[in-house]
Amino acid sequence: MSQFRLARLSLILAAIGLNVLPALSHAQDAKPAAAAGAPAAAPADTVRPEVFKLLDPTAVKTSMDAKNYADVQSRIDQVAAIPALTPYELFVLNRLRVALASTTNNAAMAMTALEAVIESGKLDKKAQGDFIQALANYHYNAKDYPNAIKWFTRYQTETGDVSSVRPYIIRAYYFSNDFARAKQELMADLTAKQQAGKTPTLEELQLLANTGSKSKDPATYLVAMENLVRYYPSDDYWTDLLGRLQGKAGYSDRFALDVLRLQFKAVGTMPPQDYSDMAEIALQNAFPTEAKKVLDAGFAKGVLGTGANAAKHKKLRDQANKAAADDAKSIASGEASAMKSKDGTGLINLGYAFVTMDQFDKGIDLIQKGIAKGGLKRPEDAKLRLGYSYAMAGKKDDAIKVLETVKGSDGVGDLARYWILWLNRPATAAAAPAAAAQ
Repeated sequence: MSQFRLARLSLILAAIGLNVLPALSHAQDAKPAAAAGAPAAAPADTVRPEVFKLLDPTAVKTSMDAKNYADVQSRIDQVAAIPALTPYELFVLNRLRVALASTTNNAAMAMTALEAVIESGKLDKKAQGDFIQALANYHYNAKDYPNAIKWFTRYQTETGDVSSVRPYIIRAYYFSNDFARAKQELMADLTAKQQAGKTPTLEELQLLANTGSKSKDPATYLVAMENLVRYYPSDDYWTDLLGRLQGKAGYSDRFALDVLRLQFKAVGTMPPQDYSDMAEIALQNAFPTEAKKVLDAGFAKGVLGTGANAAKHKKLRDQANKAAADDAKSIASGEASAMKSKDGTGLINLGYAFVTMDQFDKGIDLIQKGIAKGGLKRPEDAKLRLGYSYAMAGKKDDAIKVLETVKGSDGVGDLARYWILWLNRPATAAAAPAAAAQ
């Protein structure tokens, strides 16, 4: 970010011609002074001969080109010592101070001189805006954020250009620890862009996440992470989002497997513990084929079967393989008893078992029958499972239609929304869900 700021400032300085003095003319026919010893009056926008001699553009340029900055500083000091400098003479003098200061990286002199030039009233509208922006950038790079905000805001007011410096104003609020104002402005921009169908920048969303983190505001952090996985999905963002969900107030631990199912789909590679945890929970819930698939993926990616836990991983895999083989032989016989059950829970579980075996139509049909049968302790959980079963079957529209109906503040509603985020992920992310964190 600092390189971007410095490059931007150098472009501004070049654009306003800080290494070139304004065209000078000197008053050769000035009238005699009204009183003895008083300096001769000069017509407007000219300099007196004694000033011109020191600020002769040709001589100044020669010294600047030769990097004889001591000579340029000497000329500035000598002009500053001349009594009763006119407003235009001061304007020219401060222009030279800005040129020298920008060349020699004297930020303090540059800021003082820039402000004097801006307040001189001698600049046209375009130059006025450029000088104000340069001064604002100097304050910003000096980490004087209150003055940066002041001058960037003045730039907006005088030029009518609100958008180009707005990111700097927001960052100035952030860096000055005014997180409440930074959040307000970032959320306003996020809402406006989404309403206009525009994509917020990665930097804006990262700054919103940092604002939530710095101000210990988990709700703001979650908003930022949700939008990061919406627009710029990566393994790191998905893992962070799902981890934060499990720490959210009111979240129910019964969704541990549901969270891991989404993580398994959304990221390229999970941590080794997540593969083994997901397999163990799936086995406990009588979904051995799901456990087998997860473990096979972990071994294929080289994160399981190595290191200190290699033997444990192999034992778990052997257990899953045997249970999956047994389940494949007996699963068909379970439908009749599930149909006779007083509620639809058995049908839903059986249906999802078929889904794990990639028998999607059969599994989804049984889940739907289970929901229709009713008597469910948690019907929203059942709709969530139906929704992501459609997602696993590649039926995006059907999945979203179901998931949009899922409500609940214990995690079920959040998981439904997150599945929709995954389903609506950008095309590049859909092709490569393991994209590196930005």
